[in-house]
Amino acid sequence: MSNYTLIGIIIVYLALLFFIAYLAERNAKSKYVNNAVVYTLSLAVYCTAWTYYGSVGIAANSGINFLPIYLGPVIAAPLWIVILRKIIRISKQHKVSSIADFISLRYGNNRFLGALVTVLCLLGIVPYISLQLKAVSETFQILSAENQYVSTSIFDDSTFYIAVLLAVFAAFFGTQTTDASEKHRGIVVSVAFESVLKLVFFLIIGIYATYVLFDGTGDIFDKMSQTENFSKLYSFNGLENGFTWLYTIMLSFMAIFLLPRQFQVSVVENVREKHLKHAIWMFPLYLLLFNIFVIYVAWAGNLSIGNADLAEYYALLLPLQNNNNFLALLVFLGGFSAVISMVVVSTLALSTMVSNNLIIPYGFLDKFLLNHPERNARYIKNIRRISIFFIIIAAYAFYVNLSFYSSLYSIGLIAFVIIAQLAPSFFIGLFWNRGSSKAAVIGILGGLAVSFYTLIIPFSIQAFNGSSYFVNEGLFGLGYLKPHALFGVDYLSVPAHAFFWSMLINLFCYLTFSLSSKGNYRERNYAEMFVDSRNYSKLQDNALVWKGEAYVADIKNVLQKFLGDQRTDRALRIFFTKYDLPPDTQMADARLINFSEKLLTGSIGSASAKILISSVVKEEEVSLVEVLKILEESKETIANNKLLKDKSNELMQLSNQLKLANAELLQKDKQKDEFLDTVAHELKTPITGIRAATEVLLDDDDEMPKEMRQRFLENMLNDSDRLSRLIHSILDFEKLSTGRAHLNIAKHNIRETIKKSLDSLSQLAAKKNVQLWCTNKSDYYLKYDEDRILQVFTNLISNALKFTEPAKGNIYIQYKYDNGYLEIQVSDNGKGIPDEDLPYVFDKFYQSKDQNTKKPHGSGLGLAISKQIIDNHGGKIWVENNAKTGATFSFTLPFVK
Repeated sequence: MSNYTLIGIIIVYLALLFFIAYLAERNAKSKYVNNAVVYTLSLAVYCTAWTYYGSVGIAANSGINFLPIYLGPVIAAPLWIVILRKIIRISKQHKVSSIADFISLRYGNNRFLGALVTVLCLLGIVPYISLQLKAVSETFQILSAENQYVSTSIFDDSTFYIAVLLAVFAAFFGTQTTDASEKHRGIVVSVAFESVLKLVFFLIIGIYATYVLFDGTGDIFDKMSQTENFSKLYSFNGLENGFTWLYTIMLSFMAIFLLPRQFQVSVVENVREKHLKHAIWMFPLYLLLFNIFVIYVAWAGNLSIGNADLAEYYALLLPLQNNNNFLALLVFLGGFSAVISMVVVSTLALSTMVSNNLIIPYGFLDKFLLNHPERNARYIKNIRRISIFFIIIAAYAFYVNLSFYSSLYSIGLIAFVIIAQLAPSFFIGLFWNRGSSKAAVIGILGGLAVSFYTLIIPFSIQAFNGSSYFVNEGLFGLGYLKPHALFGVDYLSVPAHAFFWSMLINLFCYLTFSLSSKGNYRERNYAEMFVDSRNYSKLQDNALVWKGEAYVADIKNVLQKFLGDQRTDRALRIFFTKYDLPPDTQMADARLINFSEKLLTGSIGSASAKILISSVVKEEEVSLVEVLKILEESKETIANNKLLKDKSNELMQLSNQLKLANAELLQKDKQKDEFLDTVAHELKTPITGIRAATEVLLDDDDEMPKEMRQRFLENMLNDSDRLSRLIHSILDFEKLSTGRAHLNIAKHNIRETIKKSLDSLSQLAAKKNVQLWCTNKSDYYLKYDEDRILQVFTNLISNALKFTEPAKGNIYIQYKYDNGYLEIQVSDNGKGIPDEDLPYVFDKFYQSKDQNTKKPHGSGLGLAISKQIIDNHGGKIWVENNAKTGATFSFTLPFVK
């Protein structure tokens, strides 16, 4: 395939990416842009040309040793729901736009620490970008059938133009706004699209190599098993290699969090936290699919090509060897996709870090304060665009001069080791509030120094003059200072060896200086917010430690320089509304200081934001004792607020209960009035009858017939008995309810007591033509007051007689033993009780609502008296409606054998 044809295809492909990114930016709120699948696929920017080509090279020469670099992310993925979610929340609250900003913020917006993290990332990622360019260059030469890998002139090198196009793409879609914390939907969607392509194309070449060129996995394995030293390709090769596996897994575990491109896509570009729930299983699945055919493509290359120097490009050489140019082109585009996504996202992240943590805080802040917001925004964008091109050019220079001395895999691991120096200050700082900026700086510098000694210096010496003296003899000829066998540890691979010693020194320095030196008040303040994730949202507003004097007008003036008048006014209006402050507030407090710094962080970084706001406020140093006191008071305030909220909820519940109780009291008061009306009516009726009969008899002039006189006297006697019964019922209820009634407890047979009650009521039932039934003949002896229990039976049966129809009514009395009690039931087939009346039928002043117009016979105290009697016996009484008709009154009596 000719150079021009291939370049044309590349340009068309890049144009397609531009179009996809443009559509995504135009439809930034679409569900097709903001979903968990796109988010997960963007995380696959982890799979670079190193994955696409380098893994095959390792698998061809070292077998399964390519796996550890993917096992680390697989192990890390389930922890995202805890660790990454915490990082995302903090970053969104503070408009963090890079890992340098994040670490700087944790340690009190330390400017030097942010710059150090930026320089470290540049040292690690620029060579990593160069290996991507190396992969493009070498695969381009292979596909175009050219024999030389490096052009004689930069202007004749197609890789240079590809690098420039990538820089244009990143600059165009990565610098649309000055706020770097805003989402870059176009880049994310294009990265997700490329993740699909590189996976699909690699699966295609895997299937082609396994099932077209060979007769399946078994065929490849059988043929490889006949080669020399085959056992080394599928085993750990001893304990020493096992340690290398362990350190490589740890290295990749850290890299999935710490690589600038991974922080960019996983944290800065995260739209919704809930996407993590899908990513924790979809991303490991993606890695699994990507690595299914790695070993078989590598072994197919060993069997078909057998050139160890070209092993990294077996995926491309296999279809070319078999004259399948179209498949080779697909493989090339898959690898090219891996390169583009890595380079674009990495340069975007690094340019933000360079702008916000190096250029702006160390030279441009004063100039920004003198300009208008539009000019400042233009300056910020231009700084980032220049930074992108500078990073690409630096990577290209490294590619031209140094990348040919090492493989894709080894350069990638060197980048991982360098980036891993952020791990102690990053991970421990999330969960330990004692970590200080001094400890973080010393730890990173110590680890970086060891990495230079064990990795960078040996690599550079061999690259420039080819000498291996330093590696073989060590510094000053001291054997224990050999860079690849420091202090006699010579059984680890070079990257694992460097990782072990650098991380050991880094961790030791971080812990030692954190314990021996305390951070200033800002560090302790942010440490408290980072560590206490449960109360983070409250702490960020209530636990800010700041003491000094600041004017709202001065802070507003600074904000207007970067945000403009309209955005500044809107932001301050939201702030004053949130905290219920008057709009004409003149003095700023800690909350406004923090709020203003966060507004500026997205545009110029946390360190620069701190410097700018500090320039217009008169801040006083706060002692550590004051910090701890304020934080403790804040915690107490939060705890008190929680307690007050709980008490408020309790009071609200009590208030609702009081409302219900008051409504019940009003209802009962109304019932009491109705009851008293009933009692007055019942008392008045017999008294009126007695008075009338008496007056007739007094006026009698002995002319009244004897029979009529006898009838008047009988009426007077009946009315007197009725009046006596009514008064007795009222007095009886009062005695029972106040506990003054005496119970004559003795042992009785419940069957005989029921028989007595039925005999006394048989005439009344016969008169109404209602049947009384008691089929249970069992003898149960209990201790109770028989007269009182007879009173209960009389009340319940009489009540049932009132509500059953003549000639159709049936009343059943049953009893049974149940868990230490004898349960007696009185059931009828009458009209039942309204559901709304069921809870109140035993209340002393209650009468059913449907009896308001027609007063009941008797005093209305029968059921209330029955309840008092049963309660005094230690039992329980209740009522239920039957399934079809009627009701059942039940009560229990303690059973004593």
